[in-house]
Amino acid sequence: SLAASKRRPLARLRDLGVLSPRLIAVHMTALEDDEVEMIATHGVHVVHCPESNLKLASGMCRVAALQAAGVNVAIGTDGAASNNDLDMLAELRLASLLAKGVSGSATALPASAALEAATLNGARALGLGHEIGSLIPGKAADIVALDMSQPETQPLYNPLSQVVYSSGREQVTDVWVHGEQVLAERQPTRVDTASIVARAEEWRERISHTDESPR
Repeated sequence: SLAASKRRPLARLRDLGVLSPRLIAVHMTALEDDEVEMIATHGVHVVHCPESNLKLASGMCRVAALQAAGVNVAIGTDGAASNNDLDMLAELRLASLLAKGVSGSATALPASAALEAATLNGARALGLGHEIGSLIPGKAADIVALDMSQPETQPLYNPLSQVVYSSGREQVTDVWVHGEQVLAERQPTRVDTASIVARAEEWRERISHTDESPR
């Protein structure tokens, strides 16, 4: 335990040789100043999951401080138990707003940086930055198309700002993964939606018999 060893978890991981660019540290909601520098020095990647942190009341990630120290910060959702909708666009908006609130700076994690954290930074954390994460020749053609013509995303001045601060998954119309279209006009091309809904209902019935109440 922390009390017995008098060492915080990151210090113990450092002493064990775990801290390196191969480590993806998720959440990181209780970092002290020297630990931010420790993570930066060892090239550790951090995945920020703001909705999960809020639902579990587990603290806030110091995104602005981490980025200022040169840490690669990506954005994730965690699992459905602590993030019910797994909506990456909602996560983008919340991550950007929380970064401003936590740091006290309205310029922290602007829209462009938030979008990069959710795309290229995530690819870098996985060691796949040379294959995915951005649209350039030689990389996989992973594309998400959004319909910005509806009233809730008008008027359109800055597309990046609109995607991060005003858009949700309901705006997503088409998705390509490695050049293959997996969502066409809001309809999945590789899965049977009806069977998924049926399986979800089956699992709901099974899980509803447990004693644990939903949070």
